[in-house]
Amino acid sequence: KTGVIGTLHGKNEIKSGQKVKSIGLRADMDALGMEEDTGLEYKSKHPGRFHGCGHDGHTTMLLGAARYLAATRDFAGTVHFIFQPAEEMFGGGRKMVRDEKIFERFPCDTVYGIHNWPLLPEGVISARAGPIMASNDEFLLRIIGQGGHAAMPHLTVDPIYVASQAVIALQGLVSRSTDPVDSAVVSLTKFHAGTNALNVIPFGAELGGTIRTFQPATRDRLKTQLKACVEGVVASMGATAEVEIIEGYPATINHVDETELAANVASEIVGPINVVRDAPPTMGAEDFSYMLQEKPGCYIWLGSGRTGNDPMVHDPKYDFNDNISPIGASWFVRMVETSLA
Repeated sequence: KTGVIGTLHGKNEIKSGQKVKSIGLRADMDALGMEEDTGLEYKSKHPGRFHGCGHDGHTTMLLGAARYLAATRDFAGTVHFIFQPAEEMFGGGRKMVRDEKIFERFPCDTVYGIHNWPLLPEGVISARAGPIMASNDEFLLRIIGQGGHAAMPHLTVDPIYVASQAVIALQGLVSRSTDPVDSAVVSLTKFHAGTNALNVIPFGAELGGTIRTFQPATRDRLKTQLKACVEGVVASMGATAEVEIIEGYPATINHVDETELAANVASEIVGPINVVRDAPPTMGAEDFSYMLQEKPGCYIWLGSGRTGNDPMVHDPKYDFNDNISPIGASWFVRMVETSLA
């Protein structure tokens, strides 16, 4: 729950009449609530806590940049080092932006972040303008019918049958209601009904899932349509529905000018051939999105070079590639020295 922000002022002179510029650099620093199974000598010593997404690596990159910049201060303006808690599940970015109002307390003209990316070769940097990660909203459905004996289904309103029709209908929200060139995913991931008494038709069923989109308008439409679709299908079959939609992270949308700067700086660090400007976005979600809603900026991916059957992030055997830490730290440093020249 605790974030840390460090502020550093450059030593270079601000030209007369020039606005004092500022930049924010963000690293998430939380772990996942899962057991580590790497067997490494430096594995987590805390049961149920594991840096299985590389946030400890992101923190190392930003600390390295802060240490170097504190020693050199070769820039004109102010840099805020934002160490953010609770990216996984709990929306630390939202709390820092909306509740703690960090951009009022620590003004930033622009803000930048980084995430290790096993799907890119080691040292390759992706900087893409526009949506790069999806929004993620959850929904819970409670279908209430009328239970009874399995031998007499005509005297019941079978919630399993009703809920199954709703599941089928929901598939049309993407396949028949969303522009084919837009991207959206509606996934049903939970379906609970009945007990061990196999001769009983239950009175209710509980379902759940997620909605993922890139465009805010598509996100709003799907949330509205999902509720109307479920309620309509269920009512037509004599049952009732309770629909709860839990708002999650918005889409992560990079700004054009800041992405161009981020890519150009990345080219200085790893060479133009190792900078990808058109990598496909992912339907995963990221709460750096809240910062990009408030300030222009860019979120880059830094390739960590997963090969073959190497574990992905969120796998119990995942191990962060320490070789990329100097690259990330160098990119942070050059973003400051370039933006605040």
